[in-house]
Amino acid sequence: MTGRALVTGANGFVGSAVVRALLRRGRAVRGFVRPDSDRGGLAGRDVELVEGDLRDGDALRAALNGIEDAYFVAADYRLWVRDPAALYAVNVDAAAQAVRLAAAAGVGRIVHTSSVAAIKPPTSGPPSDETTATSLKDLVGPYKQSKHLGEIAVMDMARETGAPVVVVNPSTPIGPRDAKPTPTGKAVLATARGDMPAFVDSGLNVAHVDDVAMGHILAARKGAIGERYILGGDDMTLADVFQIAAQAAGRGAPRMKLPHDLLWPVAAAGEIYSMIARKEPMLTFDTLRMSKKRMFFSCDKAKRDLGYTPRPGAQAIQDAVAWYREHGYLA
Repeated sequence: MTGRALVTGANGFVGSAVVRALLRRGRAVRGFVRPDSDRGGLAGRDVELVEGDLRDGDALRAALNGIEDAYFVAADYRLWVRDPAALYAVNVDAAAQAVRLAAAAGVGRIVHTSSVAAIKPPTSGPPSDETTATSLKDLVGPYKQSKHLGEIAVMDMARETGAPVVVVNPSTPIGPRDAKPTPTGKAVLATARGDMPAFVDSGLNVAHVDDVAMGHILAARKGAIGERYILGGDDMTLADVFQIAAQAAGRGAPRMKLPHDLLWPVAAAGEIYSMIARKEPMLTFDTLRMSKKRMFFSCDKAKRDLGYTPRPGAQAIQDAVAWYREHGYLA
């Protein structure tokens, strides 16, 4: 592929990593960003920026003009939201609309960024993979449910229009330039700052954000149309994640493991706080339910079919802490 590539959410954590990966390969890149977005992650990059909202069909249609391949990375990534309809409007309706518009524009390859959040986590036994049967009742909270429904809507639209769609399912991207930061980035940062006194027995699959970005490009080049590919890394317990983050910051790791049942009153208080203060609480019922599951996933299919080669999860955490230190977040 040598033509211009479009990246939606180009200023975001994963989106900006995809932009960087494309530029390193000599691609011309058009970034689709919201008018009020922070573009710090794109500073100094030779990117054509087009402003618009993903829900605005006219703006996206114009951005797709002359595009060879499109990376639809943008999403509403919030684990807590007062009005879940906002999540569904972006992660389901706008995602399907983007595929329809890209098909009409004659885009040669479309990569839709889903998430392992759309896949049922394992209850026991081996990690989940692309074939794991999943229904809405298996997924906790509107974010995960919206990503699951969004993936279904995208593939339905692809079948209807003949759009050349490949789906990627990143696990938990961690690494440098998580400036906002993401929910996982917040936990890594809090640990590095010494503000994480305890943890719960949970687990997640950690992938370096730059490997996830490269996985997007591999999916566009080598992915089979209509297939999905988990872009993951290492399955790690939350205790291990915090241990590595603390060591990278030169601090002691949190040692107190809290039982889940002890935190239900804290979650209840968080829910009440959110209704009164209209702000995201530290802990909600949904996040506590999520923490009871080990989000372990296999990326063997992406390794086999795409040549995806993720680096160790520990390096992702160390690189994140190094970036936070360099940019003054640990002060």
